[in-house]
Amino acid sequence: MSADPVSADPVSAAPVIVAPVIVAARRTPIATRGRGLAGVTVDRLAAPVLRALLRDGMDAMPAAHASTPIADVVLGNCMGPGGNPARVAALLAGLGQEVPGATVDRQCGSGLAAIVDAATAIRAGDERARIAGGVESASTAPVRSIDGVPYDRAPFAPTGFPDPGMTEAAEHLAAADGISRERQDAYAMRSRRLAAAAAARGRFDAELVDLEGVALDELVGASAADERAMARFRPLFDGGTLTGGNSCRVSDGAAGVLVVPGGASIAAGVPGLALRAHAIVGCDPALPGVGAAPAILEALARAGRGIADVTAFEIVEAFAAQTIAVLERIGIADDDERVCGDGGALAIGHPWGASGAVAVVRLFSRLVRSGAPTGTIGVAAASVGGGMGVAAVFEVVR
Repeated sequence: MSADPVSADPVSAAPVIVAPVIVAARRTPIATRGRGLAGVTVDRLAAPVLRALLRDGMDAMPAAHASTPIADVVLGNCMGPGGNPARVAALLAGLGQEVPGATVDRQCGSGLAAIVDAATAIRAGDERARIAGGVESASTAPVRSIDGVPYDRAPFAPTGFPDPGMTEAAEHLAAADGISRERQDAYAMRSRRLAAAAAARGRFDAELVDLEGVALDELVGASAADERAMARFRPLFDGGTLTGGNSCRVSDGAAGVLVVPGGASIAAGVPGLALRAHAIVGCDPALPGVGAAPAILEALARAGRGIADVTAFEIVEAFAAQTIAVLERIGIADDDERVCGDGGALAIGHPWGASGAVAVVRLFSRLVRSGAPTGTIGVAAASVGGGMGVAAVFEVVR
């Protein structure tokens, strides 16, 4: 395995800091809200993933695992019951009462932000392994209210700022960018066909953790991949272009990774994804769907890389229109084979707080499990409600 020191000063003999490395990545199957995983709470969704990551880590790095216990569990979550689901899931998973937990809410970027937070703690000098990721049970999310009046979501922005819901914002973005329904449908069908082909080849098998009798992603291979079925979806807004076919399904699921110090993975000879750079940015809250674009460009600049250097992109596909708008802004065609090469959230589903972590799990499978060589670059990114974007640049190390 090779390693790229992040910083070294030979004059002052400052310590060399080695990038944190993801050495294991797992997720649950993803199911549409109210269906296959409808009765599974966030802690019960996340716990099997945590246990699987712990087993994978022990198998890959037995000596390192014995001497470096899990320092923390950091999970993204948007609409759960509160009470720090990461800590509850860690206890349920049997990690031990001494392992703490922290829950991150950066909306649809929560799972990726949690992974960045865990890696940053290691980079800062706490050289203990961490489990990070995200979880969402839209099916069991509590009803929230103010003075007894229920509401669907908390504000993404204060009074005086635009505060559209993500679906409304995606419709506005499609109109502003002139993205036709036909183009959106074509992108959504591409995602579904890629996912169906990937599932048939067993591309998801190694990353999946069976849960409550559900072993496969619920939507993969659904009839919406058929062009005639896609055309039958009605617009979500009068005169609009967004439909149920070119928008994601709100879903339940969990995903996570095991992050270790780069030195430990090098010593063990374990391949993984080294976090080279990340960016979290703000953008116009009226058009939050484009947030991933400036985040990707900034993260790549911090890593000293460009779009052409990237072998695999995993961008959370909340809506076809939103994903196309992001791709246009970073100079990538709709059908670029590097983007969500096994399908994305349009095909698999979008468990809000978990989706950013699902993107990293998918990168791990596409690059590390597939045998991509050392130095291969991957990017995970998500646009976030309220006008934000989060992105991370990873490099294969072996």
